[in-house]
Amino acid sequence: MTLPQPCRNWISGRSPQAETAARLFRSVRRRGCAGGLAVAITWALMAIGAQAQTFSVIHNFTGGQDGANPMAGLTMDRAGNLYGTANSGGNLGGSCGIGGCGAVFRLTNRNSNWLLTPLYDFAGGNDGVNPQTSSVVIGTDGSLFSTTYLGGGSCPGHPEGCGTVFNLQPPPTACKTALCPWMETVLQRFNGSNGDGPVGAVVFDPAGNLYGVTVLGGLDGGGTVYELNANNWTESVLFHPYGYPGSGLTPDHAGNFYGSTFAGGIDFGSIYELTQPGFGWTITDIHDFTNGSDGRYPKAGVIFDQAGNLYGATGAGGSGNGGTVFQLAPSNGSWTYSTLYSFTGSDNGPSIVGPVGNLVMDNAGNLYGTTLVDGALGYGAVFELTPSNGGWTYTSLHDFTNGSDGSYPYSNLIFDAVGNIYGTASAGGANELGVVFEIAP
Repeated sequence: MTLPQPCRNWISGRSPQAETAARLFRSVRRRGCAGGLAVAITWALMAIGAQAQTFSVIHNFTGGQDGANPMAGLTMDRAGNLYGTANSGGNLGGSCGIGGCGAVFRLTNRNSNWLLTPLYDFAGGNDGVNPQTSSVVIGTDGSLFSTTYLGGGSCPGHPEGCGTVFNLQPPPTACKTALCPWMETVLQRFNGSNGDGPVGAVVFDPAGNLYGVTVLGGLDGGGTVYELNANNWTESVLFHPYGYPGSGLTPDHAGNFYGSTFAGGIDFGSIYELTQPGFGWTITDIHDFTNGSDGRYPKAGVIFDQAGNLYGATGAGGSGNGGTVFQLAPSNGSWTYSTLYSFTGSDNGPSIVGPVGNLVMDNAGNLYGTTLVDGALGYGAVFELTPSNGGWTYTSLHDFTNGSDGSYPYSNLIFDAVGNIYGTASAGGANELGVVFEIAP
């Protein structure tokens, strides 16, 4: 299996393994670059197991104002509405051409039917291009915060721009038409030196300051960790990881941050901790992946359980060659690594087949996620990992077929109050442009 080549050539200055990983990460930068999100499947089909859950598609993307090819996961408000982004589609009259520049949408459940409302379509100028893997975050005032991977205006060497952080506010007056766009404010436009290509959801501290990461840019071109001050949204670069951050940050109760680099450490990725013991921030690698049984290329971020253990995933490698799920447990000031599960896949060099989005844990300690290509038919899967007798048992909740159900899910998953699971698949569906799905227990 091979993934498409990137649209933009660039030199990382690192080892061949790191350069290969970085090119792979960049290969989904633009939908039009390589047929977008289609991935060639080279491994044999396997039988689909019986599913106990009910899978349903609640929206098929059309490529119009609703967008196309969603890569990020969803966010749910207190009323049960779903919010998300589409990587392409939307305003087809913008500078992005026939593929579109992307969109932000809301899904509302009315009488057991989900109705999609476009909230904002990107025009491809200073407002941004391609909101890729960043889920929206709902602010305390009900407005939305997220990022675009490209766009934002001038960026040396990149006419499309290096990406933005933006805020969407609902219209100040009641909407009198069926379509009533929200108002965008760009909080940050990246220019390469201060970051290039924001990834993952942004996070806030108690004072309202915003934090995030970029996959590229900074002093060495290997990414940045940044802060936007809540008073005027002025950016400060906190650190230059030089390892291509694969995901957003996860805070702990003490104000420290945790994240992953796609090709940091010894070139196969790392999990890092960012602390502020005094003046300035200090970064510490708490695990460097070896491309052994621990896997390689962690694009997914990490999550905490109630005991303070970290959980995450790698997109490739491991004993099954399909990526891994792992735990990092705090122990006497350090962290102890354990591989919990290895997915089965085809070992084709740098190819990403396993989890890309963050995991989620339920109250019973079970882990849930998606795989990009792994699964019974090679189009990705939704899975549950259950602790059992000192190990973890894998259950497929849905294996994508690349038919009406969709294919290639990049997204994380979310739960509603009654245990329904929601996510996105970046391709397939009725229009072959991706879907939003629900899995009912």
